[in-house]
Amino acid sequence: MRIKSVVHNVVQKSDGASRPFLGLEDIESGTGRLLVKDLPFKAAEDSICHGPGDVLFSKLRPYLAKSYLPSANGTGTGELLVLRPNAEVNAKFLLYVTLSHPWVAWANTTAYGTKMPRTSWELVGDYRTWLPPLEEQRRIADFLDAETARIDRLAAARDAQLSALEERELAVIGHMLSGGATSQGGRATDWPWLPYIPANWSIGPVYAYYSTVLGKMLNPERASGEKLRPYLRNANVHWYEINTADMASMHFEANEVRRYSVAPGDLLVCEGGAGVAEAAVWDGRIEECYFQKSLHRVRRSSEVPVEWLMYWLRFAKACGVFDASGNLATIPHLTGEQLRQCRIPIPHDGQRLIRETSRRIGDMAKAGTLLNRAQKTLSERRQALITAAVTGQFDVSTASGRNVTDGVTA
Repeated sequence: MRIKSVVHNVVQKSDGASRPFLGLEDIESGTGRLLVKDLPFKAAEDSICHGPGDVLFSKLRPYLAKSYLPSANGTGTGELLVLRPNAEVNAKFLLYVTLSHPWVAWANTTAYGTKMPRTSWELVGDYRTWLPPLEEQRRIADFLDAETARIDRLAAARDAQLSALEERELAVIGHMLSGGATSQGGRATDWPWLPYIPANWSIGPVYAYYSTVLGKMLNPERASGEKLRPYLRNANVHWYEINTADMASMHFEANEVRRYSVAPGDLLVCEGGAGVAEAAVWDGRIEECYFQKSLHRVRRSSEVPVEWLMYWLRFAKACGVFDASGNLATIPHLTGEQLRQCRIPIPHDGQRLIRETSRRIGDMAKAGTLLNRAQKTLSERRQALITAAVTGQFDVSTASGRNVTDGVTA
């Protein structure tokens, strides 16, 4: 049957009173869980009201599968559909329907717009769903509560392992940057996050050891011209790696080649955005490649390898060194001048330290890849289980107590 025959879309505007406010950023994709412990109280006149028994689904970017079942009255962003089931529908069962693959696929198919796709009740309400008797809906919802909780416990254990790996990675980098120095015989730095370095090391600004250049600014004519060449932007650069699967092209004049091209061994550093300060070394996989203004190109001009600065940036960002830089009210930035003025420890045997650190981080990266792969598999199994249960692919009364996630397909 069509979902709109048993579910109503409630559009009740807030009266402006201060109530718990739900934003899209508060909902975890694909799970129906909140990402915050307590919702903030807001008095937003353009918000919509909801209550216990309503199922909320994001009409903005529906492919993210953001659904939530509130336990109390509140308000939320107008980007949420408030779905109120009638007496024939169990609210928890409806929540799982909106998390299932067919629903999300339908919502995404009916979405309009490219950069900010949205669906609407008029469109998504035509979704056809299997609706068993109410008691069977309750059994399915209870079954999914138990099974998804088991999967979530496994995912939480994987998350803890990934967090431990990251902590270990930072500990290895911190040990390298400090040279293992302590207050006993070490040199004080006045940095609370890296308090001591060996007494025979020095400290100096980035500009004394590297040359830095900001990339070419985009312009309306960038996609035209005779010399269209691929360029890197901050979306391509992540910690220790550069992804060239999605490259854009821009025109570069002959006199811009030297300034804006990248060569093997160059360090590329993100200038702004969520990935500010993320850095990786270019390996020359594209013979003629350039970089855009969202990136800094750092070249070695001394005996200190660029990898040393890359690891320093990784450790410094994790320690909050850049939190007070730029305009954090909008998008954080690491300007060229800020980067050049950063003071870093200077070792006497940086190349040896980097080789050892890179090897250890590489081993941890392999372990992290396996854990992330396991997380993805768990997420896929969770979604497949929900889909199979709410579409009647198996009988939950006989499935309880066994590992039904094995072999389940969406």
